[in-house]
Amino acid sequence: MDYLSIFLVSFAIALSGALAPGPLLATVIYESPKHGFKTGPLLILGHALLEIAMVAFIILGLNRFVNNPLVFKILTFCGSIILIYFGLRMFLSAPRASLDLKSTPTGSSNLIFAGATVSIANPYWTIWWLSIGLGLVLAAQRQGLIAIGIFFLGHILADLGWYSLVSLMISRTRHFISQKAYRIMLSVCALALIGFGVYFGVSFFSKGQ
Repeated sequence: MDYLSIFLVSFAIALSGALAPGPLLATVIYESPKHGFKTGPLLILGHALLEIAMVAFIILGLNRFVNNPLVFKILTFCGSIILIYFGLRMFLSAPRASLDLKSTPTGSSNLIFAGATVSIANPYWTIWWLSIGLGLVLAAQRQGLIAIGIFFLGHILADLGWYSLVSLMISRTRHFISQKAYRIMLSVCALALIGFGVYFGVSFFSKGQ
């Protein structure tokens, strides 16, 4: 493939994944009323830093280490616990959540850290990179480092565009959403996170029994 094809394929595949509901989307919905539009870009910055490391791991051949059944089970267990923790924290805070951006000012670094943490806690993120992502990176690698850079650019721009749009819409329309509706939405997202965590833990560990 030429560079344009690599970019378009990477963008399309990443966008299809970003559009699917998951832990990162739930975090964007939860944090956007508190931090405003910057929520999406900063969460994706943390997400992108983690994915740069994963691409480097694949290039260096370290994917064999992560593919080790024992290592993968450990990652799955830790990821499940983290997702359940985030979900419980979100659920418990939902009754007191506010749409007022001035009510809970926090530092930007927390969002960057959250973007990386929520991503690595999601076992499907690891599975994606060791399956679809692995194939795409290896295909781009045949054409050199520039092709890998273009692949990553297309991939991360899809995430950045979608999650920035979500955070923009939530932060700009908060005055048209009632506190009750917002808190219900947060509770649903929290239960989804807890459900993801429980499902990952049960499904992956049950395969080894």
